[in-house]
Amino acid sequence: MIERYTLPEMGALWSEQSKFQKWLEVEIAVCEVHAELGTIPRDALEQVKARAKFSVERINEIEKTTNHDVIAFTTNLSENIGAASRFVHFGLTSSDVVDTANALLLRDACDLLLKKIESLLEVLKRRAFEFKDTPQIGRTHGIHAEPTSFGLTFALWYDEMRRNRDRLRRARATVAVGKISGAVGTFAHLDPVVEQKVCERLDLKAAPVSTQIIQRDCYAEYLSTLAIVASSLDKFALNIRHWQRTEVNEAQERFATGQKGSSAMPHKRNPIISERISGIARIVRANSLVGLENIALWHERDISHSSAERVVLPDSSIALDYILSKTCSLIDGLVVYPERMLQNLQITRGLIFSGQLLLVLTQKGVSRETAYEWVQRNAMKVWDENKDFHELVSNDTDIKSQLSPREIDAIFTLDTYLRNINAIFDRVFGGK
Repeated sequence: MIERYTLPEMGALWSEQSKFQKWLEVEIAVCEVHAELGTIPRDALEQVKARAKFSVERINEIEKTTNHDVIAFTTNLSENIGAASRFVHFGLTSSDVVDTANALLLRDACDLLLKKIESLLEVLKRRAFEFKDTPQIGRTHGIHAEPTSFGLTFALWYDEMRRNRDRLRRARATVAVGKISGAVGTFAHLDPVVEQKVCERLDLKAAPVSTQIIQRDCYAEYLSTLAIVASSLDKFALNIRHWQRTEVNEAQERFATGQKGSSAMPHKRNPIISERISGIARIVRANSLVGLENIALWHERDISHSSAERVVLPDSSIALDYILSKTCSLIDGLVVYPERMLQNLQITRGLIFSGQLLLVLTQKGVSRETAYEWVQRNAMKVWDENKDFHELVSNDTDIKSQLSPREIDAIFTLDTYLRNINAIFDRVFGGK
């Protein structure tokens, strides 16, 4: 059974409450390391840990005056901690807290997205094997080409999502990096060992070198990875939208009892989930450009990236989380019409076997150019005169001179086209 999407999981991660909680985790980790190194008294650490509380409402109120969110945050902490608050934020700059906390948020977001990808992989594998032996017309340029297996499409998507899983794992490693190195990254007021120990406590890597901030190519990689994953989902949804077209009608989104397709036309069943996935994927792709724009900052570091990141990091994470869930549910419940696929295989009246006929003629010793001419002249009559390809070929003097009626009949079968599907599945799924 597919897990239903609930916004609060990813949404709660990117809430103001969660953000400030991550900030607090960083501040306390720094205090713990200071106490371990003897920089601050142990009893002060205990007071900080016992009394460090914050209120989003109070922080927002203070920020109206300070116009600085980190100062508003530490001010609210000091109101609750008391005298020991002088040891909070000791030797730090704002980005030490913000960027290290961002690493925690992005790492956790990756973990949530990876769970959704695993669920989608399970669905894709199941449906691939379900329809492995279901013949469908393959299309190139939107035109009927040669027969394929409907299950092969899901195997293809499975392989793509497996690559996306690897990409996201790499992005997770890239963003799970903290820095506690001061205003310009020189450790002027802290020993580098503080950074190392803080990052170890938070299960992060320490940035080998930084300015005041973690370099934004890391965030750009995360956002670009999300854009690639979203584009894959867009690709899947676009295919489903094609299958649901009235003229194709090979598969469609599940249409629930009581669902309505149109306010004006009661007969409509529209691919609204697929269209929603495609639409939201555009947002995730657009946001990736913001990540790329944020790499270059004036004078090594300004804060032009900050305002944009407050939008694109949560929005892209939540958006991809949402459409991953929708894609999983969509494919899990996809209604498939194998009978219609067989009908569509026949609507070009045998033209889909033209390639097989061409190869058989060349195997008989006919030059490729000559064989192509013989096959194409009959194929064009099917297009232009609405005739049957098998019948035309059977009556073609040149072709009859090379092939017996039995050999011609053997060409017009699906067996050749589907004979290696099992081999492909073994390559994708490892024989499982």
